[in-house]
Amino acid sequence: MLRRLHPEQPDSFAFTPDNQKWAAAQMKKFPEGRQASAIIPLLWRAQEQEGWLSRPAIEHIAEMLDMAYIRALEVASFYFMFQLQPVGSVAHIQVCGTLSCMICGAEDLIGVCQEKIADQPHALSADGKFSWEEVECLGSCANAPMAQIGKDYYEDLTAERLGEIIDELAAGKVPVPGPQNGRYASEPLKGLTSLRSSDSGKTQYNASAQAAVDIGDTVKRIDGSEVPLLTPWVKDGTGQAAPKKTPKKAAAAPKAKAAKPKAAAKPKTDAAPAATAEKKPRTMSAPRKAGADDLKLISGVGPKLEALLNELGFWHFDQIAKWTDAEVAWVDNRLKFKGRITRDNWMQQAKDLAGKS
Repeated sequence: MLRRLHPEQPDSFAFTPDNQKWAAAQMKKFPEGRQASAIIPLLWRAQEQEGWLSRPAIEHIAEMLDMAYIRALEVASFYFMFQLQPVGSVAHIQVCGTLSCMICGAEDLIGVCQEKIADQPHALSADGKFSWEEVECLGSCANAPMAQIGKDYYEDLTAERLGEIIDELAAGKVPVPGPQNGRYASEPLKGLTSLRSSDSGKTQYNASAQAAVDIGDTVKRIDGSEVPLLTPWVKDGTGQAAPKKTPKKAAAAPKAKAAKPKAAAKPKTDAAPAATAEKKPRTMSAPRKAGADDLKLISGVGPKLEALLNELGFWHFDQIAKWTDAEVAWVDNRLKFKGRITRDNWMQQAKDLAGKS
C-alpha cells in the first residue's frame, strides 16, 4: 500500500513543554551520537499529542535527532501505526479484523463505523469528530470482537454497543473501556472455573480499564502532564545526565605507622594523555561567490549540523579537509554531538568531495 503525506499540512509543529522534556529523556537512552535510535518513540509521542503525524512534526523530530528528513519519513511511512492523515478530533476507532474477531462479529462493527462515521476507512465523519480503520490483530482474542479507541481496548463488543459508545463519545462522555459484557477481564462469562481463591477484584475494573478510569484519558491527546516523567535510566530522574561518580578515596594509613617513602615519579610518557589543545580553524564570514558546498554530503552531517557549521564559518569541503587535531577539538567542543568528526572521518570525506567538485 502506497502511503503518502496528506496534501493539507499545518504550518508548524512543536512539542508541549512536558512532551519536550519526555522526548529529551528518551534521547538519553542511547549513546552520544546515536540519538537517532529514538526516532520511533518520538514520532509516536508526536502522534499521541496531535492525533496524527504531519510533515512539520516529522521534520521537527528529524532535526532534534540530527537526521535527514527523508530518513524520518521512511520510518513514519513504513509503520502502519503512524497515521499520515488527520483523524477524528474526538476519536479514531481501530476495529480488529483478524480471525477471532471476524468470526465473532467484527464485520458488524465495521458496518457500524461505515454507517455512523464514513463509508471508507481513514475518512473523517461529516462533523470531523470521528474516523476509523480496520487493523490486524490487537491481541485480545479471548475478548473478541474488540476495537481500540484512543488508547484503550473496548472488548466483547456488539454492533449495538459500539453504536452507543460512538454516541456517548460524541456527547462528550468517555465510556469505561475493557469488557462490555460484564466480565472483569478474560475469564469465562459464567465466572472463574479455577484459581477461585485468587483475589483479582481489588479494584472495580481490571488494571488496564481502572488506570484509564483513574486518569480519564481514553481519547484525550497526550500533552505529557498526565503522569510523572519517570526516567530510571537517568539517575536523578530529571532527564539530565547523571553526574559521574567520584572514586572513593583510599582509607588513610594509621598514624602509628611510619609513612612509606614516596615512589619515584613516573616518566611523562607513562602519564595519561592530556586533552588535545584547541585551536580555532580559519573561518569565513560568508560562502564564496560560487556558493556554499552541500556539507550534508558528508556522512554524519544532517541539516542541523550543516546549519551549525555555517554559523561557525565553515561553508566548503576544503575548509574541513584541512582541520588539524587541535582544530577538530575546537569545532568538536562547539557542536552538540561530540566525537562525530573523528568517528565519521569528516576530513577524509571532505577531501574526497573537494576533489570531485
